[in-house]
Amino acid sequence: FDSLPPAHYKETMNNILVWMQQSETKLSMPQVAIAEYEIMEQRLREFKALQSSLQEQQKGLTYLSTTVEDLSRKAPAEVSQSYRSEVEVVLGRWKKLSAQLAEHCQKLEERMTKLQRFQNDTRTLKKWMAEVDVFLKEEWPALGDSEALEKQLEQC
Repeated sequence: FDSLPPAHYKETMNNILVWMQQSETKLSMPQVAIAEYEIMEQRLREFKALQSSLQEQQKGLTYLSTTVEDLSRKAPAEVSQSYRSEVEVVLGRWKKLSAQLAEHCQKLEERMTKLQRFQNDTRTLKKWMAEVDVFLKEEWPALGDSEALEKQLEQC
């Protein structure tokens, strides 16, 4: 019985595997082009919540690693190697998931910044276009009114 992990080990392993599968599914959703800042904010909140959840799950991962280390001192080599391999696979998936999540957050934050800048530039351009429209619809000064013509030339 010394070469078998405690029941809590299997439960923790199953919980982490289920959590990772759910998280991988969330991250594998296709990244569509989003032009609405509010939707991007919501998506970023979801990613941040997933990152918090990842940190909460870290305790379970640490438990698995230490349990396997303890087990490897007591168990026969082939049993020990089997559990080490299992934990290494989980650690590999964990690192990949963590990196993907960080990358998704970073890309989304960059896109949100670009979208906000674009929206600000668009507002500025629309305001300028409205001012130009007003200017173009103004009455042209009469020929011979050189002062009014010079003023209009400056505005142009």
